[in-house]
Amino acid sequence: MTTATDELLTVPEVMARLKLGRSTVYNLIRSRRLMSITIGRSRRVPAHALRDFITHEIEEAA
Repeated sequence: MTTATDELLTVPEVMARLKLGRSTVYNLIRSRRLMSITIGRSRRVPAHALRDFITHEIEEAA
């Protein structure tokens, strides 16, 4: 059973949630601002990493 804490998101899912383009999402991953893992040739972003990224960005903006 998959829970929200261990959900893995695809890059297109991250793009949709953040309303950003593919290049921007990959730049966030490449710069290590957004944690991701590679499974085979597929890139996945843990849901908690996306939440952490959003929280950090909100704190930085405050």
